[in-house]
Amino acid sequence: MMFKIIIMFNFLILFVLSKNVLSLDNQYKLEILKSNLSSPWSLTFIDNNRILISEKTGKIKLFDIISNDITEIDHNLNVIRDKNSQGGLLDIYFYNNQIFICYSEKIGDNLFSPSTTSIAKANLDSIFLDFKNIFRSNPPIRSPYHFGSRLVIDNDYLYATIGERGKGMIAQDVKQHPGSIIRIKLDGTSPLDNPHYNSQKTWLPEIYQIGVRNPQGMSLSPFDKKIYLTNHGARGGDWFGTANFGENYGWKILGWGGTNYSGTKIGPKWKPGFTKAIKYWVPSIAVSAMTIYKGNTFKEWNGEALITSLKDQSLRKIKFNKSKFINEETIFKGNIGRIRDIKIHKSGDLYLLSDRGELWRMFK
Repeated sequence: MMFKIIIMFNFLILFVLSKNVLSLDNQYKLEILKSNLSSPWSLTFIDNNRILISEKTGKIKLFDIISNDITEIDHNLNVIRDKNSQGGLLDIYFYNNQIFICYSEKIGDNLFSPSTTSIAKANLDSIFLDFKNIFRSNPPIRSPYHFGSRLVIDNDYLYATIGERGKGMIAQDVKQHPGSIIRIKLDGTSPLDNPHYNSQKTWLPEIYQIGVRNPQGMSLSPFDKKIYLTNHGARGGDWFGTANFGENYGWKILGWGGTNYSGTKIGPKWKPGFTKAIKYWVPSIAVSAMTIYKGNTFKEWNGEALITSLKDQSLRKIKFNKSKFINEETIFKGNIGRIRDIKIHKSGDLYLLSDRGELWRMFK
């Protein structure tokens, strides 16, 4: 009798484990670590065991990988909480015991008040995060679209993607932030080696590059130290490329191979005088987050770009050499829904957030 009970107990454990772990072609495994998150947008590691998660709906969660405990940390940000908006609490980034966050901030108190892409920072605290703004994109705009909002810090300089809020040619206006990549110091001031102080004197002091639409992926390569990003096109025209000092990706002069949602033509895919991406997708896969892989779990991927998608619900691997595209491989597709973020743990395992409200670990 006792032997039968032990067998049944072991079978139950295997059944539970099999429900929480997906095997992909007998090569990789996906394990769900947490569910019932509310529109999770970004994750950042505090240390090997703790993760901060931003929820687009306005909450910041602290998750312990070992204990599986999750707690909410209060904060003071004036965040858009409209479910019909693409805005909310967006990218979160831990650096030197401080939390940096990019969010859509409502400017004004009435229903029709405009909003903007803002960046704030706070000292790490497990009870309350007292954020102070260090950047606001100008001008504020009445639009629920295209906030961008991905962050990277390199050598104490903060880079951020600022979406063009659905306003198209504003991305060519160097006197306005929407549709640009910005570069600022950690206190919000402008570095004196930004384009404004050199070759692009008419540009706003914070702007590093112009002509983007809605870049929701950005990562610093540990190999060549370049910053790489992914950008949503319209109806086609997603791309993966580099952030380049004083250059112009061309939106909305260029269409990157895509069209307007009405089907009308935007412009050429690329032409001289504009930054050329490494890889374009037509039709669109709705590229979201990305990272340049370095780790031990998937050593064969070192130096390659891992790119997630929303519409396509896939994780893709891009092999490239400098600015030359070599090949693309779909690692998996449709297993965990729309993928919002991807980060590399110190172990080399991958952590992913899905729009289904789930945190996943990918390993071998």
